[in-house]
Amino acid sequence: MEFIAPVDAVFLLAESREQPMHVGSLQLFEPPEGAGDDFAAQVHDVLLRNTDIDPTFRKHPATIFGSPQMAWTRAEHVELDYHVRRLAVPGPGRMDQLVELASGLHSSLLDRHRPLWEFHLIEGLADGRFALYSKMHHALIDGVSAQRLLRRTLTSDPSAASARVPWHLPRGRRRAAAGAGGTARNLISAATSGASVLRAARTALTRQQLTLPFAAPRTMFNVPIGGARRAVVRSWPLERLQQVKKATGSTLNDVVLAMSAGALRRYLIERSALPDKPLIAMVPMSLRAEDDDATDGVKVGAVLCNLGTDLADPVDRLRVVAASMRDGKEVYRTLSCNQTMALSALMLSPLALNLAPALIPYTNPTFNIVISNVPGPREPMYWNGARLDASYPLSIPFDGQAVNITLTSNAGNLDFGVVGCRRSVPQLPRLLDQLEESLAELERATA
Repeated sequence: MEFIAPVDAVFLLAESREQPMHVGSLQLFEPPEGAGDDFAAQVHDVLLRNTDIDPTFRKHPATIFGSPQMAWTRAEHVELDYHVRRLAVPGPGRMDQLVELASGLHSSLLDRHRPLWEFHLIEGLADGRFALYSKMHHALIDGVSAQRLLRRTLTSDPSAASARVPWHLPRGRRRAAAGAGGTARNLISAATSGASVLRAARTALTRQQLTLPFAAPRTMFNVPIGGARRAVVRSWPLERLQQVKKATGSTLNDVVLAMSAGALRRYLIERSALPDKPLIAMVPMSLRAEDDDATDGVKVGAVLCNLGTDLADPVDRLRVVAASMRDGKEVYRTLSCNQTMALSALMLSPLALNLAPALIPYTNPTFNIVISNVPGPREPMYWNGARLDASYPLSIPFDGQAVNITLTSNAGNLDFGVVGCRRSVPQLPRLLDQLEESLAELERATA
């Protein structure tokens, strides 16, 4: 039995039926040439034969001193066929049916009496591809680390037939998978209490807000949410965004944020709900220099970004986004070590700043939306001989943050996963069309 770090405990304490606290991913695979109709079934059998399970994938909350959020215990026996399931998309097997199935899986709570993870192998797509939907509790792993963990199951060798599984990777890979998030949690657990972590995070975010022209406005996204989720996904060629980047001298992430800002502006205008003040995004960002390849220490932060949604011109919006990101990163040079660690560990956790949902309708949000860009592989990757066509991250909407945009790179594409509260965010698929319209607008304006 081990005590749960204060930061991890926040995700257990805040979880409810309305607010599941797991991160997810929907990976889409093309079977190898010559594979039979039973290829997915064969892969499922291979997964179930991988019965060596690492300690992290045995953990679930234990009750100590009357509280189930204070300590971890480890299951001696893990019922693998419960955690690794085989499903099928109903006929005719369209992509939207797969995403709807993943939306339902993403809405349900993980069983706290079992280790806090599930993997669903999904077949039945009309084009012959299959998918893997996975989810892991945020108390076990953050979203960035979860994406990296899944990526380490892949290989660039299409002939490699052995299936690596996330619940048991080679020892060196396991250490890497813990990453900066694990280091931050250990440091914070040893050096500070939960209250001081939250105080430090609030102080750091307040300093960032002083660099912004306005406080975040209240929008239709900043409301209490229900438990049902809707996910929508789409991929864009990386080259399209890189062309805008080259034409404007901005970063790729600046272009991603400006593309998202344009889509959010269009979505809100369509509903007569665009505020006069610009929306503010919380953007998890690496603060490590490009030539810094050290693995020790924590150099990740949560940057608050002015999205410029009050501006009609797409290039003006991009300039505002780029300047705001530069200012936000500059703030980190003034933060103490404790503040940097606190903000790093809580970078995907607006719930830490809104622990009283009843107050959400009466207070302005610290920010309006989380937009996260997780670096992924730039070359084609394979799993058990099957090519990875797309990897859509599915993250967490919070109370007061009804929609989340997360993306990752995969070979020559950027794969977007947008998750929203089904009740609070109507017609979420429209946001995908508006992302395309926003990117096309940037392309025309910078051609």
